[in-house]
Amino acid sequence: MDDVLDEKKFKKTLLIDAKAVGIPVGAAEIFIDKSIKDAKKALKTKKIITENDLERTVSRELKKYNADLAYVFKNRDKII
Repeated sequence: MDDVLDEKKFKKTLLIDAKAVGIPVGAAEIFIDKSIKDAKKALKTKKIITENDLERTVSRELKKYNADLAYVFKNRDKII
């Protein structure tokens, strides 16, 4: 999974989304880190991980902490 996930780039993208939603950086960093960690754990058993799998799993984990951020992340390239 580490090959699929450039964690720094992914976290940077999520922090930009969090800022857009109005979430303080400190709080966002905490639950983004937890969400990425939990997503990696959930996807550990899969042999092949698609970008869609990764986005869906991270979005599901983010939703536990902030539904708005999860929505923005999940629909990042779909929002007009």
